[in-house]
Amino acid sequence: MTELTKQLPLPTPVSAHHRDPVLDVVVPVYNEQADLERSVRRLHAHLRETFPYPFRITVADNASTDETPQIAARLAATLPETHWLRLPQKGRGHALQAAWSTSRAPVLAYVDADLSTDLAALLPLVAPLISGHSDIAIGTRLARGARVVRGPRREVISRCYNALLRSTLAVGFSDAQCGFKAVRRDVAERLLPLVQDTGWFFDTELLVIAERAGLRIHEVPVDWVDDPDSRVDILSTALADLRGIARIGRALARGALPTAALRRDDGGPSSGLAGQLLRFCAVGAVSTVGYVLLYAALRPATGAQAANAGALLLCALANTAANRRLTFGLRGPGGALRHHAKGLLVFVLGLALTSGSLAALHHLVPAAVRSVEIAVLVAANLAATLVRFALLRAWVFRAHRHGTGSATA
Repeated sequence: MTELTKQLPLPTPVSAHHRDPVLDVVVPVYNEQADLERSVRRLHAHLRETFPYPFRITVADNASTDETPQIAARLAATLPETHWLRLPQKGRGHALQAAWSTSRAPVLAYVDADLSTDLAALLPLVAPLISGHSDIAIGTRLARGARVVRGPRREVISRCYNALLRSTLAVGFSDAQCGFKAVRRDVAERLLPLVQDTGWFFDTELLVIAERAGLRIHEVPVDWVDDPDSRVDILSTALADLRGIARIGRALARGALPTAALRRDDGGPSSGLAGQLLRFCAVGAVSTVGYVLLYAALRPATGAQAANAGALLLCALANTAANRRLTFGLRGPGGALRHHAKGLLVFVLGLALTSGSLAALHHLVPAAVRSVEIAVLVAANLAATLVRFALLRAWVFRAHRHGTGSATA
């Protein structure tokens, strides 16, 4: 098993006696000659005064055409703990990919070059990552406690974008695009190869993948003041974001996001046959009791075959959900639709077995009493259950069992 397919170990706190930089703050820039030096010196002074660990500031210049490269080089030569990286391609996502991929600091962060976010939130942002409490931390302008100064147009666009994310991708985080984020390096090493976007959608894609993998995302309400000189093209950025949402949505619908490798190895259910069989039998016993009760309740009103189909369908949905979580250790919504679709196909096989048994009983013993019907159905349902376990393990949850597919944590 390669490093990228192994489960993430449980996070541990960063040592208080770390000699190398614990935090690497990346400042992605493109043609920022007016603000770059002032912002970097302000960030450096803040970290020197407030951050209790060694740190590094990396200016990631992505294809600037003004004096930004010269200013960045001068800062790196004269300001301790400051480095710069010259990249030939534009794109904030590209800059962060390059800077984070080469850093050895345990915690990686980035801030916008204009420092719109108050730096007082920087230590609260990274503290949960240093302690091992969380995997990713984001500044949010949309949570209670945040203080934001910006025009109504930007406010409406931001809220609409995040509402769109919640309605289409069912995300739980509140603010995808605030330029104030941090991630543990061990998590970044697994996440970055999965993120395709190299522009403004980079943040959203990274967060969606992380959330679908069950990683812990910490949110910090921030004080944020809009930069009136921002050169972001809102229309082109919005269109790119919509394309990104559609792409991620399609990947989620197909179960194509390979997030299994991002699971934390938290001692959850084992993938061994014996352990899975025991948990499956426990779930199956509860499902069988539920099935019998549902059949008995539906039989007087619907007849034997309809009662059997209805009871089996309801129990099959509940059974798939329970086995997904308890037997095969899957958490989160990623791949759930695909798993339930396959589970329904397995249900059709179970329905054929039980309905066929019921039809055979009525053909052989037309006057069979209710207790005999239930006994035959229980026996047929047990046979269907064995087939169901084999199919769940070999087909429905096969990708997770081998640890290389797209099942999420």
